[in-house]
Amino acid sequence: MLGSFAVGKTSLVQRFVNSIFSEKYQTTIGVKIDQKIVDVDGSEVNLLLWDIHGEDDYQKVKPAYIMGSSGCFIVVDGTRKASLEIGYELIEMAKKTAPNSVIVVLINKCDLKDEWDITNDDIAGLRSAGFEVIETSAKTNSAIDTAFYTISKLMLNK
Repeated sequence: MLGSFAVGKTSLVQRFVNSIFSEKYQTTIGVKIDQKIVDVDGSEVNLLLWDIHGEDDYQKVKPAYIMGSSGCFIVVDGTRKASLEIGYELIEMAKKTAPNSVIVVLINKCDLKDEWDITNDDIAGLRSAGFEVIETSAKTNSAIDTAFYTISKLMLNK
């Protein structure tokens, strides 16, 4: 889970792993690791989820966190265009550090779509660059299972 601060990385993981959502913002310090076993077309997949601290002007994601990963979610807050720019930087880091890793972009907070700064053109640009893009909401549980199933299937088929 990679992205800017406060884009919802922890909320997405907590919704997926524990079926919970909290309005309280708790910043991730370093890395929080969770695990969940999922069924992907009859294959049991053990997901080890690294929820990595958000990137901002003061704290950069260390490439060592990404090395050896099979897949990366780049999480963007639909209401904050700046989080998309950081997302692009993290995509480049992931491509260099884990070139065989699958990358899926999650545009989070689709429950606030009327407040989005991310445009349809931004999303089309990501898709035309070859990225799977999924609009999610940890708050309303929108497309969470779909996102994790999608990345799991892509990792299995790589």
